[in-house]
Formats: sequence, C-alpha cells, structure tokens
Amino acid sequence: MVNLWQFFGLPDPEGNINSAGKKPKKKPKPVSTDSTTEQHLLIPKLNLKTNETPVTSNNPQKTSILNLKQVPVGWTGPITSDGEPFHDLAVHNGPRGSLPTRALRYVSPDKMNRIPTRNIGKRILQGDTVIVDLRPLVHMDSHQAACRRELKHMSDESGVPIFSLDQEDKLLMIPGCDVLVEVANKDLGITALLH
Repeated sequence: MVNLWQFFGLPDPEGNINSAGKKPKKKPKPVSTDSTTEQHLLIPKLNLKTNETPVTSNNPQKTSILNLKQVPVGWTGPITSDGEPFHDLAVHNGPRGSLPTRALRYVSPDKMNRIPTRNIGKRILQGDTVIVDLRPLVHMDSHQAACRRELKHMSDESGVPIFSLDQEDKLLMIPGCDVLVEVANKDLGITALLH
C-alpha cells in the first residue's frame, strides 16, 4: 500500500513503517556517485561510434535502475524513492543575511508632550522612515501646531518632505534619505489592485 510520502514522491521520514504491521519493501539502492568511474551515470548513453543503444535485459530491477536520473556529484541531501535528489525548501543553508540598515520608526510625544526632532533628523539622514503620531495631543491644538512647525523646520534642514497620512494632519510620515515615495497614484487598498 502506498503511503502519503510515496504518493508525493518524497522520502518517508519514519523509515517506511507500515501501519498494518507488514514488512516494508526493500528499495533498490542507488548506484554510487563516484566521479572517477563511469558507473555513476544511470541514464543509458548512446555509443557515438556505432550509434547503438546499450542492450537492456528483461529484469525489472535492472530496468528500474536504468530509468533513474543521475544524482549530482557531491549531493548530500535526501533522495526520493525514484532515486531523484530531493530539495527541501524549508532548509536554508545559505549565508546568514546581515542586519538591516534601515528601519520604520514610530514616534509619539513623550510624557512632557515633546517630539525629539533632533534625533528624528539623525535617523532620517541614516535612511530610516519615521512615522510621527500627534494624536495623543488631541486637546492641545496649539501644541500640535508647534510640533508641526518644529518638524517642518527639521525637514527643511534635511531636505526631506513630510507627508500627511490622514486628513487631520495628526499622523505624519517623514521618509528617509534615498527612500522613494509615490505621490502621483493615491489609490489605497486591495480594490485598486483588483481593477
């Protein structure tokens, strides 16, 4: 009986244990992948001098070995029941990625209702994008205006514009240096992508 792993052509991680208690069938062992000999090729080759194919026997075990694909030289991963190399996409053997150099930062007023514009300016010059939330100052319209003036002065010094993310200008975005912002297309949400 074929189990789920064999159905998809994957190696059985439990080692072919049948639930019915039957002995598992022995699989043909793949031929060694030694690159110094000609035996590592499992696909029949044409004889270039006589243009004849090698004679195959009626033995089903030999024909199944002849139908196997060649395992790449130096392959150390698992092999499927058909003898093909199995590439597990969940295993990441590549080099470790470096830490990101840019970030998206969220800034809101501190306990004394101040915005750290000097530190925001430093982060923007490093390439970070900053979201400034003035909504905690909901009952302080004059203080919100003062914070906006400070941010405007900081953006004029750094040469980076400020974008409003809401209609009340209480949620502001300051893109970092070398960050592109699309201003021509203002369609938001998935409905714009579907049309």
